[in-house]
Amino acid sequence: MKIALAQLNYHIGNFEKNTEKTIRHILRAKEEGADLVVFSELSVTGYYPHDLLERKEFIDKAEIAVHQIASHCNGIAAIIGSPVINHDNRGKKLYNSALFLNNGKVESIHRKSLLPTYDIFDEYRHFEPNKEFSLVEYKGRRLAITVCEDLWEEQEVQNEFGKEKLYQVSPLKELAKLEPDLVINISASPFSYNQEGARKKILVKNAVRYNLPIVYVNQVGAQTEIIFDGGSCFIDNQGEILVQMNYFEEDFQIIDTQNIVPLQQKPADTIEKMYKALVLGIRDYFTKTGFKKAVLGLSGGIDSALTLVLAVEALGRENLRVLLMPSKFSSDHSVNDAVALAKNLDVQYEIINIQEAVDAFQKSLSPVFQNLPHDVAEENIQARARGIFVMAISNKFGNILLNTTNKSECAVGYGTLYGDMNGGLSVLGDVYKTDVFRMSRWINRNGEIIPENTIMKPPSAELRPNQKDTDSLPDYDTLDQILFNYIELNQSPSEIIRKGFDEATVLRTVRMVNTNEYKRFQAPPILRVSSKAFGFGRKMPLVARYD
Repeated sequence: MKIALAQLNYHIGNFEKNTEKTIRHILRAKEEGADLVVFSELSVTGYYPHDLLERKEFIDKAEIAVHQIASHCNGIAAIIGSPVINHDNRGKKLYNSALFLNNGKVESIHRKSLLPTYDIFDEYRHFEPNKEFSLVEYKGRRLAITVCEDLWEEQEVQNEFGKEKLYQVSPLKELAKLEPDLVINISASPFSYNQEGARKKILVKNAVRYNLPIVYVNQVGAQTEIIFDGGSCFIDNQGEILVQMNYFEEDFQIIDTQNIVPLQQKPADTIEKMYKALVLGIRDYFTKTGFKKAVLGLSGGIDSALTLVLAVEALGRENLRVLLMPSKFSSDHSVNDAVALAKNLDVQYEIINIQEAVDAFQKSLSPVFQNLPHDVAEENIQARARGIFVMAISNKFGNILLNTTNKSECAVGYGTLYGDMNGGLSVLGDVYKTDVFRMSRWINRNGEIIPENTIMKPPSAELRPNQKDTDSLPDYDTLDQILFNYIELNQSPSEIIRKGFDEATVLRTVRMVNTNEYKRFQAPPILRVSSKAFGFGRKMPLVARYD
């Protein structure tokens, strides 16, 4: 059987565009001799629509789109993803479904059984789990169609009251009893640099366990903070990956399941994948919100430098402008490094000295402060003054402000609300400082783009004389390891200490993470590249005691 794998980038709720793109690829697959074309999970709506699924008009539009797409399935079949109404009047109103389209209509519906409710996922909020299994007979082949579930290990799944076990194993085990020839899995599996290899291992394990080849089609593209990396593939019944599609871009490929040459491909470096994910995240955020231009504050430090490089790659230099906003505490080399980077990238820049504005604020506040010692209040005035200037540019010229705070700073609250935490999108909020350095080095692998001095100098907020980040924080190598164990691995302070980290440093770091939840609650959307990013996937109470 010749099967077309259509790995596409969808726009949530943009039914006209999603439908046109789907139909175009059905016609292309037919023209190129495919028997079947496969799209990804919730391809009709885009993944994930959240509470748009509760709107009747949204579901009505999805149904209309499905019928439009089905009408083009003559001489070729297609598998698409869409919400489908549950007419049983019991349970949730919808199913997350794969639809088999043939002869101009929907011939069968295959509903998702295992609904993820962890991290960024909350599918059980909207969907009823499936309890019935069937195959599709097509072109002499028996097809088992699943929705993302081939990525699940065997596990217990309970209903919302925690009493009734719905299923203990992957639905693939039930489908295997029906003796299919081939498994087709449509998915919306997001990228995370520290877990992306697990997806492939589970697919390979299932192919071997059930002695079945698997066609896997994943979504690509970014939906606000969630980034889908694609990487669709075909795995034979021995667990060998014979076809591997591109990551972080749309791709289309037709495979003959009986005649495939084994894959020979060098895997990409983790930092390179993170870089491509962030570029895709920026580009899609702007494309799908209708904005084109961005602004950011360029300090001469490594975070703003990396953010600018990523933004130029995503949006084009002509759509970027940067502000250099020195104060009396800014070093000459910081300004020079920022200018050098702007010139290297040929990006429009302006220099606005903020000291006059800062002095004006402090003069106005002097009757209230009454000669109290200079402290964090005055330091934050500088950060907030910069925030005012970049937001003024954003308002005046329609440029979205990109936030440059990294994950290490975001985790411990090393940032100023309504100042350097401003922005419409946080580019590096899920990238630890040590990875910021690694990515900057990777960018410079073929020649200097980010000035070497920007990478080499000790990080500093430059809000007081000779300030360094290490005045307030542990060194980043140590800090990031503690943070990774606490945030991504969800380990307790005692578990982290047993790994050999200094007890006082661990307790201090954990305390900073816990007491700055209120800041992160007010942060802009953060592009997710790890398994546990701040935002949708990590919901912590603001007023809890963590001891």
